[in-house]
Amino acid sequence: MQKIFRVMIIIAMLITAYLLILAWRDDYADAPAVDAVPETTSSVGADIPSTTGAAGDIPVQTLPVDNSAVTATPAKNAGLITVTTDRYDIKINPEGGDIVYAALKQYDATLDSDKPFVLLENNSNRVYVAQSGLIGQNGIDTAEGRATYNHTANNYVMEDGQQTLSVPLTYKKDGVTITKTFTFTENKYPIDISYQIQNASTNAWQGQMFAQLKRDDSKDPGMSDKGALSMATYLGGAWGTPDDPYNKLKFGDFSDGELTTTSDKGWVGIVQHYFVSAWTPENFTGKFFTRETGSDYFIGFNSQPVSVAPNKQVTLNATLYAGPKVQSELKDVAVGLNKTVDYGLLWPISKVLFAILEGVHKIVGNWGWSIILLTILVKIALMWFSNKSYYSMAKMRAIAPRLKVLKEEHGDDRMKMSQEMMAIYKEEKVNPMAGCLPILMQMPIFLALYWVLVESVELRHAPWILWIQDLSAMDPWFILPLLMGASMFVQQQLNPQPADPMQAKVMKFLPIIFTAFMLFFPAGLVLYWTVNNLFSMTQQYIVNKKVDEEQKRRTVKVVD
Repeated sequence: MQKIFRVMIIIAMLITAYLLILAWRDDYADAPAVDAVPETTSSVGADIPSTTGAAGDIPVQTLPVDNSAVTATPAKNAGLITVTTDRYDIKINPEGGDIVYAALKQYDATLDSDKPFVLLENNSNRVYVAQSGLIGQNGIDTAEGRATYNHTANNYVMEDGQQTLSVPLTYKKDGVTITKTFTFTENKYPIDISYQIQNASTNAWQGQMFAQLKRDDSKDPGMSDKGALSMATYLGGAWGTPDDPYNKLKFGDFSDGELTTTSDKGWVGIVQHYFVSAWTPENFTGKFFTRETGSDYFIGFNSQPVSVAPNKQVTLNATLYAGPKVQSELKDVAVGLNKTVDYGLLWPISKVLFAILEGVHKIVGNWGWSIILLTILVKIALMWFSNKSYYSMAKMRAIAPRLKVLKEEHGDDRMKMSQEMMAIYKEEKVNPMAGCLPILMQMPIFLALYWVLVESVELRHAPWILWIQDLSAMDPWFILPLLMGASMFVQQQLNPQPADPMQAKVMKFLPIIFTAFMLFFPAGLVLYWTVNNLFSMTQQYIVNKKVDEEQKRRTVKVVD
């Protein structure tokens, strides 16, 4: 039984390591990892649809196109429009009215940087933009060119206390006035984009709205400060509807035409480490699509065809979220968008752990101390099981000399030896399998906490003390993994040693193996395991001492 107990502990630890590797490999190992591609040099029409199929950046249209409607009126100010809010630095291209740059002011680019994290950009290093437009019979965006909007200012700034900031762009042609308005809200990431189509002509206007994200196959810049040996996280497409809240679609599947869903409350997006960009339709049913053009990937939706009668107007709205994966904010944008914080199969445990961790952080104000307090709370919750287990292990340690004598007496008669061992276990009320409980119960928590640290943007660049300045990244000096290995070694000495020499050797090497394994794990996870070991050692020492005293009293009674 003791042999089985030891083998189960080893297997449990190795399975944990194996599951962690599989978990990130299955989702992320085949994510694009090529170098950034140069900015496209194609014409402005490379971003729009043809009547027979997708052309460049334009999605497939369902209405015939009147190409004579696409003679764009040049803007008076041809440069990019800059928008500054409390959360964004934004740049809008008047040609197409696309957001071609978005920096998140509340998140630094790297740990020691004073520059904001850039989510959207269009340059020689990376192409990642949020596009929208009007296509169809009278659409102003076609494969032949994008509409160029007029605008009254080049710079827009949200002042302190200003609740909303509107950026209107206008396009006029043959009696039809189209006003594309970006509305930014104080303390919020969702951006409202509206198209007001006012038809003062004598003919009906027909078209469709499209909204899409365009990205090349460059690497995730959010991983740049995690170290060369850090595990990759998911980079690719995602979409959801109220009936099917969260689905991932890798870039390699964009050209397969798999996404044909329609929804009036769904969303489409691109997910990367800690951040997400997503479009959601507001007052129409969108037909979702994905496609691939060269090295560029597109995910978005079209509205149903819209007809605007003479002397009438219609407004189409969509919302763009381009920001951090903060669950409390994402759930208010669209159903299932908060699931882009992907905790994997153990998400129920992860959500509970994060809720506790977040609640503790509101009190102590430091994520490192919050992890330590979370560890203590977990130990308290499992204390009854742990005491049972440690008591059984301590009894096994106390009766080890008797078992050794049995082996010497009945070593050749395994049946007799097993019978005698079971008699001793019954006499001492020992369950040798109970020693597996602590490690087996900790494994799901360990795995779930790993995904909390990897996926929760709240822990990005979160410092603890001294040399630990980012709990979501590995310990730069490897001090915590070494302390974890040392604590694991000391804890082994408190356990009954295996009778089998081979098992004993494996157990001695286990702290070394796990130390090497944990070198490149998030420091917060290593902190959790180290603190857990320290408390387990203390608890086990107290139980061992209590059992030793019990054995001494029993020995005294027998002698008397």
